Amino acid sequence: MAIPMVLGIVSPPSLDLTAASLLVLISLAILGFLELSGIHLKYSKFFNASSSSISSKVPSRVGMFLLYTPAFLVGVASFWLFPDGDLRFLLLKSAITIHFFKRIFEVVFIHKYSGEMALDTFIIISVSYIFLSSSLIYTHILNQERPEPSIDLMYPGVVLFLIGISGNFYHHYLLSKLRTKGGKDYKIPKGGLFELVICPHYLFEILGFLGISLISQTLYSFSVTLGCAVYLGCRSYDTRRWYISKFDDFPKEIRAIIPFVF
Repeated sequence: MAIPMVLGIVSPPSLDLTAASLLVLISLAILGFLELSGIHLKYSKFFNASSSSISSKVPSRVGMFLLYTPAFLVGVASFWLFPDGDLRFLLLKSAITIHFFKRIFEVVFIHKYSGEMALDTFIIISVSYIFLSSSLIYTHILNQERPEPSIDLMYPGVVLFLIGISGNFYHHYLLSKLRTKGGKDYKIPKGGLFELVICPHYLFEILGFLGISLISQTLYSFSVTLGCAVYLGCRSYDTRRWYISKFDDFPKEIRAIIPFVF
């Protein structure tokens, strides 16, 4: 019953789009399980944990800016390359562009950086963001000639996207207030949903991606969201373990990403 219900709310996929959806889901899930096994993408606190073994590095602010800019430009270019399409396609392009514009804005004006990130991590994430933004747009184009989903979730998707992007921004702002300029020390975050989970910014990022999926309503977009949820869930779980190992007074009732649950 569950599978027909899900297929009823997404555009009917072709065989090649089904294969692409499975591939992106598996790829993101593998990255998540590697995080659990201790093989981290080396940025933020997990860069510091292994910085002695890293030879090629880039400054964090420069790296993060260059990570997000190409994906943002993909979103901007989509308005010029694919000017036609329905409202659903326009909202999808807008959501992807706004998502990465927010990231760039945070890098320039919100986040405080004092470290570096590994070059191989920079390359992996940069390529992943470019691929995800372009593939979300392109696979939606391939689905435009197919029948509309039986249940239209576009407008709830817009609302969920706005909640996700706003909650993510707010908790990034709270994180930025923890560190003085040039400081490298970590503190237990406070305020907002940090009182319940250690990675509320990841939770809201997942909600934002879910909003994009509801706007697009393709199997591929839902696969991207599920894959991102697996990756961010695994990284948040390991983030919680890191805080427990570093702070004796870390509140054990604070979960990883879902309040009271996980």
